[in-house]
Amino acid sequence: MLHCKDIWNKFTSFHSTNIAQQFLYRCYTKIDREDAKQKSYTNCYAFLYYLQHGQNFYLTAKHSSLSVQPVLLFYGMVQLLKACLLTVDADYPESASVLAHGVSTRKRKKQNYEFFADEVKIQKHGLFTHFSEKMFHVKQITGEKFRMRTLLQRIGDLHELFEIYYDQPLSRKVFYDHFSQSLLIPINILDDYHMTFDRFISYVAKEWNWIQEGSVQIEGDYIKATYRHRLKPLGCEPFMFDLDHGSYRLPINREEMFHLPEVMFHYLLLYNLSMISRYETEWWNELLHSYSSEAYPFIHKFLSITSEKVPLLLYEYLLAESKKTD
Repeated sequence: MLHCKDIWNKFTSFHSTNIAQQFLYRCYTKIDREDAKQKSYTNCYAFLYYLQHGQNFYLTAKHSSLSVQPVLLFYGMVQLLKACLLTVDADYPESASVLAHGVSTRKRKKQNYEFFADEVKIQKHGLFTHFSEKMFHVKQITGEKFRMRTLLQRIGDLHELFEIYYDQPLSRKVFYDHFSQSLLIPINILDDYHMTFDRFISYVAKEWNWIQEGSVQIEGDYIKATYRHRLKPLGCEPFMFDLDHGSYRLPINREEMFHLPEVMFHYLLLYNLSMISRYETEWWNELLHSYSSEAYPFIHKFLSITSEKVPLLLYEYLLAESKKTD
C-alpha cells in the first residue's frame, strides 16, 4: 500500500519551474495550441502553486481533528484538480462560472436526518462539471442527483464494510498479474450478471474493449482474461482499485455508475461532508462523539481512504499526461 508520504515524494518530480513549463508545453502542443510556449510559461507557476497548496491542505488534514478533515481534504482535492486541469485547459479558469463547486446540497438538513439518504445535485456549471468533461470526457450528467449510500458504494475500499454491516456483497475480488497482464475473475460473476459464459464473452467484447480479443477462458473457478495494457488505479473502470489491499474488485452490479471515474465520487462525497462539517455542526459532532449513527464507520473509513487515494489517482493522471507527451 502506498502511503501519503510516498505520494507527496512522487509529486516532487514536478516541483521545478523548468520541468513544469516543459511538461505543460508538451501538453499544449499535443492539443494543437498555437500559443503553447507562451501559455506554458504563463501557467507553470500556477501549476506548481496548486500542487503545493493541495499538499499543504492534505498534510494539515493528516494532523487535524476528524471534525475538520472533510473541509481540508475537499479543498486539497480542489487544488490538485486545478493543477490537473491546467494540463488539458490552458485557459483555466476562463470564466467565473468554472470557479463554483458545480454541485449543491441542502444546507439545512431535515429533522431525523440520515446521512445515507442525503443527496447532492450536479449543477450545469462549476468545477465538478468542468473537470469531469475536460479530464475524463464525461458529459450530460447535469441535474443528476446522487445519494450518499450510492456514492459510498462506488468506493471499492468500503465494500468489506458494507458486507460486514449489511451482509451486502457489492463486488468480487479480482486477481491481476502485472507481468502477464492477466486477470482472474471469480466464475460467480456469471451468476451475478445472470449470464452464460458465451454471453459473458460477448458482453466483454462489447463493453470491455481493453480485454485482448480471444483471451477470455475458464480456468477452474475463475474466468481468465488478458488486459491489452497494464491495469492501473486510474482508468480501470468498471474494476475498482482497493488501496488497502493493493488489489482490484469487480462490482456485481452493472450500473453505469461503475463506469465513471472514481475521482468524481470522492469529490461529491467530500463536498457534502465539508458542507455538513461547516453548517451542521451539532449533527456532525454528535456523529463523531456519540457513535450513534450507522454512517460513522463508513465516513471514518472514507476519510482515511480518500486522504491517500485521491492524491494517488491525481498523480497517476499527471503521470499519464506526461507519458502521452513523450
